[in-house]
Amino acid sequence: MTLSILTGLNLFNYIDRYVLSAVLPSLQAEMRISDGEAGRLVTAFMIGYFLTSPLFGYFGDRASRKWLIAGGIFVWSIGTVLTGLAGMFSLLLFYRVLVGVGEASYATISPSLISDIYGPGNRNNALTVFYAAIPVGAALGNIFGGLISAEYGWRYAFVLAGAPGIALSLLLLPFEDPQRGAADGTEHAPAPRARDIFKLFAIREYLLVVTGYIAYTFALGAFALWGPTFLHRMHGIPEESAATFFGAVLVVAGILGTFLGGFTASAWRRHNKRAYGWVLGLSALAALPVTLAALLINDVILSQIFLACSMFLLFLSTGPVNTLIIESVPVNLRASAMALSIFLIHLFGDVWSPEIVGRLSDSWGSLRKAVLILPGALAVCAALWLALALRDWTPSISRDPFRDSGSPD
Repeated sequence: MTLSILTGLNLFNYIDRYVLSAVLPSLQAEMRISDGEAGRLVTAFMIGYFLTSPLFGYFGDRASRKWLIAGGIFVWSIGTVLTGLAGMFSLLLFYRVLVGVGEASYATISPSLISDIYGPGNRNNALTVFYAAIPVGAALGNIFGGLISAEYGWRYAFVLAGAPGIALSLLLLPFEDPQRGAADGTEHAPAPRARDIFKLFAIREYLLVVTGYIAYTFALGAFALWGPTFLHRMHGIPEESAATFFGAVLVVAGILGTFLGGFTASAWRRHNKRAYGWVLGLSALAALPVTLAALLINDVILSQIFLACSMFLLFLSTGPVNTLIIESVPVNLRASAMALSIFLIHLFGDVWSPEIVGRLSDSWGSLRKAVLILPGALAVCAALWLALALRDWTPSISRDPFRDSGSPD
């Protein structure tokens, strides 16, 4: 039941986040903002998101997680509603920061809660189900935002998307917060010291997962914002239709990719301890030429087909990447490890990439040329994750990652 509730709440998390990309052309027209300023709206969200994630990671390893989650849902929902009421660009930026703060609490703490409910044999499948809400929520955000914007205006899209979360924030409170490490047989694990977080940098496997994730997030974060606009400008697809197509592809390719990648990795793991790493590396490598084709080809149908295939391949890694983040660290540092990964992937990833693409588009006069930096990021991602797959290691709570890495206590 807890997994179902957390997954449902994660759905609203991504609906609220992706409404922006669906209504962006209308918002830009009314607010009279450039592509670079539009990209800064995502930068503002990400600043709120990644700057507060270490704080939530610290408390997530020590305090009641269900209350932290409830507070996060309430804050991001209020921020989404207020986005639709903003009268000036500066307020839009502030409200997107607020949405980021709320979502940081949820994204940081929920995976550690799930990891204490499900043991190693079922954990990756449970996290796969949880993260399947990403493509569904992103798709619904694009579809819902596009339809509401076309009918009533972009402001109503934000108000109607954010309002349900204000009530849903209370949904998890009746449930018990599990003991940290309970699913791994290590109940009563000592609370970590603040300085223990820095030891995460000594775990080679954790670093390879996260640095590859940085490059992955750089690419996906930019195209998540500019994808519908790319189809609208480069192929003449109407704004509403572009958002609807992008949303539909996210649903189908995202769900299929997330579940296939997660469940296949779990089955493969029974025979190959490096299976999670191989799924990450091979999926990113396969996505590289497909993404290039989607961005360069002039035929609208072929471009859409390659775009759908690229999304499918990239979503294969959704479950395993988060499982590896959790399983490569001690049980009492899981929320901190997730928080640090969120901090790093956004600080060096999609905090800047949407605005970078927007600025390059303004400078070069071509959105197509600007988005071609994104396949380069995928190439870096593939190289790092393939290096992880080639390492001989077994994610397990029975090993001491700090000792194995050669780090001093």
